Amino acid sequence: MSCSSCSSGGGTPRGCKDNGNCSSGGCNKLEVYDWLANIALPNGQSPYDIVEVRFKNSRKSFYRNSRSSSLLAGDVVVVETSPGIDIGVVSVVGELARIQVRKKAPGFKPMEARKIVRVANQEDIDKWIKARELEKDVMFASRTLALNLNLQMKISDVEYQGDLSKATFYYTAEGRVDFRQLIKDMADAFKIRVEMRQVGARQEASRLGGIGSCGRELCCSTWLTDFRSVSTSAARYQQLSLNPQKLAGQCGKLKCCLNYELDMYLEAMKTFPKTDIKLQMEKGSASHVKTDVFKREMWYSLFGEGVSGLVALTPERVLEVIQMNKEGKKPRELKEYVEVLKVAPEYSNVVGQDSLNRFEHTFTKKKKKKGKPNPNRPQGERRNDNPNRQNDSSKPKINNPQKDNAKVNPLAGETTGDPVIKRKRPNKRRKPNNPNAAGEKKNPNENV
Repeated sequence: MSCSSCSSGGGTPRGCKDNGNCSSGGCNKLEVYDWLANIALPNGQSPYDIVEVRFKNSRKSFYRNSRSSSLLAGDVVVVETSPGIDIGVVSVVGELARIQVRKKAPGFKPMEARKIVRVANQEDIDKWIKARELEKDVMFASRTLALNLNLQMKISDVEYQGDLSKATFYYTAEGRVDFRQLIKDMADAFKIRVEMRQVGARQEASRLGGIGSCGRELCCSTWLTDFRSVSTSAARYQQLSLNPQKLAGQCGKLKCCLNYELDMYLEAMKTFPKTDIKLQMEKGSASHVKTDVFKREMWYSLFGEGVSGLVALTPERVLEVIQMNKEGKKPRELKEYVEVLKVAPEYSNVVGQDSLNRFEHTFTKKKKKKGKPNPNRPQGERRNDNPNRQNDSSKPKINNPQKDNAKVNPLAGETTGDPVIKRKRPNKRRKPNNPNAAGEKKNPNENV
């Protein structure tokens, strides 16, 4: 997807320098798809005059289109601000903007909203691009000024206003910071109005961006907007080890993705019995060790047996044992309540799929088995030992009508004139019955 803040000539992004391929939909996050764009309004209804405008990173605001200009998503507009003017990109227009206002700002008053001044011209766009280019150098310079004053704060981002008259500095700090002298130094150095705004660790990570442990870009820097609180109980419900190095994200807080599947786990755990109930057996009491929600298994172990005595039971079986304990009965062993799993049928190649190891034995050459030479056979009778032996196809074929038409009668021992029925000879050579006559040829006219 091409970047929305690319230059018109070269097509290279001016912000992230990612050659126009940002997974978040451009150099700015929170791209919006207008699914109501092709729906026509009823007759006599005027279009909604409130427009959503997107600024750097995740900052958005609603403005009123007082001049009834025909605006489309992606247009660069000049809006009112305090003080001066600012430049942003239109993200939502029409009826979808009405839905966004109801969802994001329930107490929004359209008549008190700030106005859209005009559609940005080339001079406004050039000034806006210049402001974006100054942000990186100003951020490094402001960090140096903060270090000179020994302030315990970290300036993570700078956002210039479109008219270059004001800049907002976003910082993180663990406690309260007195930055009055810092504001004076920055105003003298940069010749602008300075506004300091403190953000949390998650907001800082969303502005900086990065790659998570899953191999994808951070959710907070691509699509996540509301940062809900994440507690360690979410990891306990999902049977995760409470390891801070694995559960914490780049912001140092618990990962937001721990809440994604939490509702599913809570719904599945309603069918499981409580884990603090011990199962009373004849040999002693069995306590709960762990639970596998996906396989629907609860692992119990008798007191004193440890890991070697772990037994996996289904929640239904555990409820049966608990009901027996309430009635005063104690099972003899837990293994009696283990359900035998049905063995899955073996894979059969019904549709003709190839196996994964089909190329393992393809290129192996099979060695030909050489037969053992017969020591009683003369050397001249062997097939390949005589170099003067000619190929059978090169010899002239002699027609012998008596030999071809003769047929031996095995019962009478006489020859007849019937045509000969040729039979295929077996591939294997038969050993002669008399080893002494191995080199002699049999006369076909001789009686059997």
